[in-house]
Amino acid sequence: MVYGICYCPVSRKKELEELKVADSKTLNESERERLFGKLNATTDFIGWALHILSPNVISTSMQQRAKYNLNALSHDTAIGLIQHALDTGVQLKEVFVDTVGPAEKYQEKLKHRFPELDVTVRPKADSLFPVVSAASICAKVARDRVVKGWKFLEDLGDIDMDYGSGYPNDPKTKDWLAKYLDPVFGYPQFVRFSWSTAQTILDRSAAPVVW
Repeated sequence: MVYGICYCPVSRKKELEELKVADSKTLNESERERLFGKLNATTDFIGWALHILSPNVISTSMQQRAKYNLNALSHDTAIGLIQHALDTGVQLKEVFVDTVGPAEKYQEKLKHRFPELDVTVRPKADSLFPVVSAASICAKVARDRVVKGWKFLEDLGDIDMDYGSGYPNDPKTKDWLAKYLDPVFGYPQFVRFSWSTAQTILDRSAAPVVW
């Protein structure tokens, strides 16, 4: 999973809107790449940063004895990105966040952590606020590039790299998961074990284990 932050001067928000950024989920790959190029070409007033959480980190967090659920992980990652911007000298005033979980509770959490900032948390913020749209484009482009160029740590031999998008509605991804399931060890670190799609295949086809 890739989380992104984008920032620009309040006085130049209109210029960001004029780039015609949109929720990354509504754009195809070429449109996202084109807009990412535009964002990268306007570094005089737009900045962005990413935090990449590997499948292994997410699986380990969610399946350890003291559970660290995906909502808490998402919140902490967003907090870390805001703090990163402040630490690098960005003079933040307004913060817009796409919610994970109940928006009101998340907004209060962020306001408590950053009382000096004007924080707005909304569902579908990436389709409501251009700066969040821009962050979602940066994150999605990075995520797609990481998936396409993944380097397996494990020695898997002549593995088929045509695994699709990595999303559950992609038939190529489902076929790859079924093909490369190890009945004892499951999957390489490329696959998030806590992902319900993978978990269903593991429960159905992997060897049962009793601890």
